[in-house]
Amino acid sequence: MNIYETDQLLAEYLLFHYGEDHEILPWPFGPAAALHYPVRCVTECFDLKRLPAIARALDLGCAVGRSTFELARHCHEVVGIDYSQRFVTAANELRDKRELPYLRRDEGDLATPLVARVPAGIECHRVHFERGDALGLREDLGAFNAVLMANLIDRLQEPRRLFARLPSMINRGGQLVIASPYTWLPEFTPRENWLGGFEHEGERRTTRKALQSLLEPDFELIKSSDQPFLIREHGRKFQWSVAETTTWLRR
Repeated sequence: MNIYETDQLLAEYLLFHYGEDHEILPWPFGPAAALHYPVRCVTECFDLKRLPAIARALDLGCAVGRSTFELARHCHEVVGIDYSQRFVTAANELRDKRELPYLRRDEGDLATPLVARVPAGIECHRVHFERGDALGLREDLGAFNAVLMANLIDRLQEPRRLFARLPSMINRGGQLVIASPYTWLPEFTPRENWLGGFEHEGERRTTRKALQSLLEPDFELIKSSDQPFLIREHGRKFQWSVAETTTWLRR
């Protein structure tokens, strides 16, 4: 079974995207700077002042949609696409009802009922969610002023196929934000398709260098940052990771 279709992963991502600080991290000594990652991917990674008054945005690999909703604060239309039908169904319910109950896993079979909520001030009618494959996006998707790909590229079988299409999907002057911890694993991406994380002829190949090679003919790198994130598995087990984020301007 695809792990992204399970109850456990759905609940983990609803908490990751919508959980209150104390619901995710109850201890004052925890890594609080890693909270609010889906929001930071929008507010800290895009140059929001560059967006036109009427802008289209794409959140590719949107999971349960928090970044998609945050983009709707700044864009007239936002499309969120994810490969997981469970994630897309949950995101659509949040769009329609603005809230969704779920169970947070605490210990073993013990759980706490919580509710994911779309924050106030977001106009949900601007948002559309659909299931889709990043390597086979529909041809009539159109072009965008802002594209976010958070924690996506190292989960694709052939990431270079997506990069080949990106220039036609982003308007001139538009922005592309890529956020990833670069966790290359053969169960998701065959080794021969990794963008980085290996040696070739004695040279260390990093994902950052590969991104520059793939994007610089059509994009200019305008900023980068390190963004931590925290995914709670249960009451005493967490995934703490650091994504490198790069922001690219379409030439």
